[in-house]
This record gives sequence, C-alpha cells and structure tokens, in this order.
Amino acid sequence: MKKGRFLTAILGVFLLLAGVLAGCSSNSSASPKAGSKDNKEITMVFYPNESAKNFTASRKALQEELHKATGKKINIQTTTDYNVAIAAIASGKAQLAFMGADGYIQAHAQNKKVVPLLLQSGPDGTTKGASYRSYLMVQKDKADQYKKDGKYNIDKIKGEKISFVSASSTSGFAVPTDEIAKHFKLKNKDELSEGGKFFSKVLYGTTHPGSAINLLKGDADVAAFDDGDLTPFLKVTEGSYDKVGSTFTVRDDADAPFAEFKGKQLVNLSVLPVQNGPFVVNSGALSKKDIDAITKRFTTKEFTETKGLFSDGKGKTPTLWQKKSDKTILLKVDDDWYKPTHELVGK
Repeated sequence: MKKGRFLTAILGVFLLLAGVLAGCSSNSSASPKAGSKDNKEITMVFYPNESAKNFTASRKALQEELHKATGKKINIQTTTDYNVAIAAIASGKAQLAFMGADGYIQAHAQNKKVVPLLLQSGPDGTTKGASYRSYLMVQKDKADQYKKDGKYNIDKIKGEKISFVSASSTSGFAVPTDEIAKHFKLKNKDELSEGGKFFSKVLYGTTHPGSAINLLKGDADVAAFDDGDLTPFLKVTEGSYDKVGSTFTVRDDADAPFAEFKGKQLVNLSVLPVQNGPFVVNSGALSKKDIDAITKRFTTKEFTETKGLFSDGKGKTPTLWQKKSDKTILLKVDDDWYKPTHELVGK
C-alpha cells in the first residue's frame, strides 16, 4: 500500500475506534460482533456522497428492500469520510456497504472476507459497458489556456491548484491521478496527493459535488469528479458526456450549494471510464442465508422498478443507481471482475 493510502487507512480506523461514525441511525443498537453469523440486525454503510440529505429517499428505499429480503432490522450508517466507511465494512461493524471500486479494494486488502456482491450492469444487461465517467474539469472562461493545436488536454495542469474528491475515491482520485501520472510519466503517483510537489495546492471536496464546488468557487483551477453524482446539478449544453471539450452548465433549478452558481459553465479536459462500484458484503459478518436472500431479490428485473432506487439520472433527486436502458439490472459479481482497478491502484 502506498504511503498516502496507508496513512488515510490508519486515520479511518482511528476514527472508527474513536466512535465518530458520523450520522449513524439514532435508533440503531450495537452491531453484531465481527464474524457473527446470527445477525439480528444488519448495518449498511454509505460513502459521504450517498450519505447526503438528497439521497435520503434512496437510502430509505434500499433499507426497506433489505428488510423485505432478510426480515431483519436494517440500520443505516452514513459517514462524512470515505475511510470511516471502509473501516466499518472491513471490521464487520457494518455488514454491507455501497462503495466505489477503489474503496472496495482497500477494504478487501484489510479483510479478505470483504467481497463484491452485486454490480449494476451495462446497457445490454451484462457486465459489458458496466462503467461510468471520471472527469477533469476547468472553468469555461479559462478553458482556452488548456488548448494545444486547437484541442483540450491536460498538458498545462502542472503547478495548478487541483481538487480531488477523496484519496479513497475511484473516479475522484485513483482514475484521474493514474491518467496524470501516465501523461507526465511520473514515477511516483504519491506526489499528486499533496500540494507543493506536482500541484501547487491539492484540495479534497469529500464528495463529488464538493469537488465541483471547489472549482466553481475558484479555490481550485482543475477538479476531478464523476458524471452520475453531478447530473442533478450540471447538464451538458455543448458536446456530450463522453466527449472531451464539452461544456457543462449549472442547472437553473440546482439546489444549494450549486444554486449560487446557476448558469456558470465548466469544460472537461478528460473523460475516463470507471468500473461501476460494487454493492459489498463482509461475508465473515453476515450469514450465507442473508447473503443469498439479498442476492435473489436484488437481481430480479422487478427490483429495478423499485421507486427511489433507480432513475434515468435526469431528475433533481439522485438515486443509488441510474438506469442506462430498459435492460439495466444488478448482477452477481466477484473480485476477479475488478482486476483492472486492482492493477490501477496497485493492490
């Protein structure tokens, strides 16, 4: 594990042991001891982005579906730090987690019992195209300075102020830093994680919207974030979601904290595919009976019709999954499928 990732992982464990599992359900009782198979209650942990208030309805819908599948009381644990979520699922304090590929791999490295359970399919209902997009964006009124021979690229981002999401974010850190390291032929990606080395300043937005806000406010010159988490706030007004140099405009109906930036525009310097994140289980802390029951219910076509869980990504209220087509479904998945991300993050 790289030095920076090791330190952030230790921080996550420290926070967990310190009892600051932010946003835990107020009526939840103590979680079963790690490794217990006779769970009377099940705890589901979420990353900071999906812990936000605008995901409340989607979390509630998932809580209800988990209860229907298992008959158990489902506790929802929200967080304000990626590493707290990773530590919770790795330790067994939480038995289920909704996370990105990089975070899953970090949790799996801490505890091999943490395995991917389900994955949102690609548009054709298989694992083909089961991905989303990671962007590096700049403000539109400054975008021309990033052109070379009339095309946008990342040649001139060195020495600038950048915002990432979290050092544990796949699309908001691992994927864009891999691209930057390859583009500039860096031997050590760790120098991208803090200011004063490759970048003059490195910020972390904690969530994908938070990283975008750092850019909109002018605190960062460049920002990394994904497409799905920003669709309630940004829309493509020139180009397309998968084309470099496209213009993204803050929606007129965007809620806070984007409301004060209505009409402001951003341009993407890069578009990179990211493997869809898994629905994760700590198989040493949840019974096979419960795992099988969840898998059976969640992989049905009917499940994708659950109100609040799936959307087309065009509405103001975000959901945990976005349907790319009528064939979208959740599929069983294992660690082998995440080999590309394992190689990307070096685990």
